[in-house]
Amino acid sequence: MSERKLPDVVLPRAKAHFGDVAPAHDWHHVQRVANLAETLVEEHEANETILFTAVWLHDIGRAREDRGEIDDHAEWGAEEARRILAEHDVTETEIEAIQHCIRAHRFSNDVEPETLEAKLLSDADNLDALGAVGIARNFCFSGELGQTLHDPNLPIDADNTTTGATAMNHFHKKILRLPESMYTDVGRRMANERQAFVEEFMERFEREVAGDT
Repeated sequence: MSERKLPDVVLPRAKAHFGDVAPAHDWHHVQRVANLAETLVEEHEANETILFTAVWLHDIGRAREDRGEIDDHAEWGAEEARRILAEHDVTETEIEAIQHCIRAHRFSNDVEPETLEAKLLSDADNLDALGAVGIARNFCFSGELGQTLHDPNLPIDADNTTTGATAMNHFHKKILRLPESMYTDVGRRMANERQAFVEEFMERFEREVAGDT
């Protein structure tokens, strides 16, 4: 292993997986997660090599999942991460720790973060789905899926889908639940602030849909 830190070595390898990823989960998303992890780790004594290597690698399977080639980008990404890390002087303990972070970051799977680094990555990833950025990503992703922005005839209590049949219902089904899923105090504080912004936006959206000022 050279004097360069492992996250710096891994970064270009990770970025190469994002050539055709849709905007809601593109490389800019990964960079924002890294920025959020920088903020979160200031209040914790985490292993930053593990954390930031996992940050760069956590979504490398996203394009394959979007194309229908794999079912779970987190599981595939963890295995691909092992192949990448095997090329460097990385211990088995470190590889397994990084893989755990990648597997546990996904909101919809059943892998509970067991380490501080996994909790920090999960919080950083979830924070990017909240606030102004989260609003933009939600509508962007709904566009990718061809979903309706909002259907007044499909209120949330009549929407039987898991994640919401419209962009606005997705806020109710997933986005507004994210603060409950935060693992760190600082992540929870930031999530609550971003959630308040989302709720303010949703209230104004509903007023404008109704023709109000």
